[in-house]
Amino acid sequence: MGSVKARLSLMMFLEFFIWGAWLPLIFGYLPSLGYSSGQQSWILNAFAIASLTAMFFSTQFADRKFAAQRFLSFSHLVGGVAILSLFWVRDFHTFLRCMLVHSLFYVPTISITNSIAFASLKDAQQDFGRVRLWGTIGWIAASWPFVFVLADWDKVPALSEVGFTSWLGAALGTAKTGEALMAATRYTFVAAGVASLLLALLALRLPHTPPKPWSAGGNSLAWLDAMKLLRHPFVLVLFIVTFFDAAVHQGYFVFANDYLQHVGIPANWVMPVMSIGQLAEIGTMAFLGGVLAKLGWRTTMTLGVLGHALRFGTFALLPEPVPAVLVNVLHGICYAFFFATVYIFVDEHFPKDARSSAQGLFNFLILGAGPFVANIVWLDLKAYYTVDGTVDYSKLMLVPSGVAFCAALFLFLFFRPPQRVAGASAKA
Repeated sequence: MGSVKARLSLMMFLEFFIWGAWLPLIFGYLPSLGYSSGQQSWILNAFAIASLTAMFFSTQFADRKFAAQRFLSFSHLVGGVAILSLFWVRDFHTFLRCMLVHSLFYVPTISITNSIAFASLKDAQQDFGRVRLWGTIGWIAASWPFVFVLADWDKVPALSEVGFTSWLGAALGTAKTGEALMAATRYTFVAAGVASLLLALLALRLPHTPPKPWSAGGNSLAWLDAMKLLRHPFVLVLFIVTFFDAAVHQGYFVFANDYLQHVGIPANWVMPVMSIGQLAEIGTMAFLGGVLAKLGWRTTMTLGVLGHALRFGTFALLPEPVPAVLVNVLHGICYAFFFATVYIFVDEHFPKDARSSAQGLFNFLILGAGPFVANIVWLDLKAYYTVDGTVDYSKLMLVPSGVAFCAALFLFLFFRPPQRVAGASAKA
């Protein structure tokens, strides 16, 4: 099945295709099932809860008991069936159980795929970025088929009657609405489930990655080591800001589907519009190293957080299709300048025996604690600003914008990392 790099690239493509298929539209789909904001929060937080269990299970148990590729195959088999079943599920408790099962098996595979790639590449430092790039491409690819899946085909003339150009224009320019839109949105779970099952098969053809033995003197509760890092003021400041930035970042996914349709984006174009952020991320990552070398850690991270403030501020003050589309380019700056920079900072500023724990700590904030709180707070806030079924986005969007601005200011004023640690070359 091709070279090792090709198989690893396909692994990353499918891994993030799965997540990118269902996440963008689920925030608009759940209300159509009649779920309350509290019930929606429980379903959405299945993923955040799974990130907490993954911090223990995948790093403290799975990778020491099972070959990574077999664990990956089994996880995607179970998780794929669970997410696929959501196509038929309507009952809240059943929906919650299925989403929880999918999340509990999917989230650990995010780190497991990284482990397989690092272990299988001859020059991981040189090649990992190119392999991981296919994960972002997979997320983007998941969105584009739904331009056609969510199109209102009842309004599209027959190809034989109008010719290909007119037919394509009609297909791209119309979208389902109401119950028809929600019924078609269910196919996001089919796409995610099929991709997961394909990855379960592919995993059996990945290079063998044996279990990792316990290291001599290693702490079986590495998360305790991670928490001890908070005694350093600069780590505590970064910890606090990461939590708020992760919560604001999740707010984008909570609001974007309904907001984009509110300002006039057809429903079948919501996912491609949101994927602009991932396209921008690819470009931004290309020059992140140069930005870090010139601006330093604090300024680069601050700009990343301010990107959220500007994006939500634009949503609030310029509720028009063109600004709403173009401002998604800021996603690249938001993600690369803050989240990616945090991971790089940890790798450079902590000794080897603490890096894994620190990465796990911040990964828990980014995937777990921040989104967990966000899924509760933002949905409640949206309900608060909804009157007679109409959301006042001009006021609602100013809240995450203000939170991001305050977090950026706090980071800029109080984040003071050591000037030079373990060979770090970037400015403070």
